[in-house]
Amino acid sequence: MATDYDAPRKTDEDTESLQALQERVPDKLSGVVDADDADNPGFDLGGSDLSDLDLDVVVLPPQEDEFTCVNCFLVKHQSQFDHDTKHGPMCRECSA
Repeated sequence: MATDYDAPRKTDEDTESLQALQERVPDKLSGVVDADDADNPGFDLGGSDLSDLDLDVVVLPPQEDEFTCVNCFLVKHQSQFDHDTKHGPMCRECSA
């Protein structure tokens, strides 16, 4: 049987009044902050002051079997090489 996806699909559950819907949905402009908001996770550092901490990072130069893609600027393994352009090598993901 063919289905008309453009036809309106109303059921008895869809006939709620606007007022009933507004009572059920929380007011987003109320200014109340939810502490357990999953979209905005907080970072608890345990009250530690990390301002005097120095971070040392070792940066390795590109290896012989690696190249930097001219499109995405990521260092890729030679197995991801697709072709050379006039600007430099391009990876398979960027060529697709």
